[in-house]
Amino acid sequence: MSEVIYNGFESMQDRVLVQPAEAEQKTAGGLIIPETVRDRPSCGVVVGNGPLALVLKVGDKVLYGQHAGFPVNIKGKEYLLIRENDVYARVHE
Repeated sequence: MSEVIYNGFESMQDRVLVQPAEAEQKTAGGLIIPETVRDRPSCGVVVGNGPLALVLKVGDKVLYGQHAGFPVNIKGKEYLLIRENDVYARVHE
């Protein structure tokens, strides 16, 4: 099994816990983007996964939809709980 408990949090079934990338705070031209209009990040890193045999593993960088997942706050940090089939791609760098 690939079950992982992250900071006391255990994902269930086919869900992965994703730490979203930081939202862009400036435009390419250097203008500061107000927090109220910043786009929600659509990429992040898998930090935990459920007990099923999943394709995604801890440490994978992934792309997902803007409105995918369920926001979760763990020890003051924001994460997303996303079904594996809602992830569009794994990024290899």
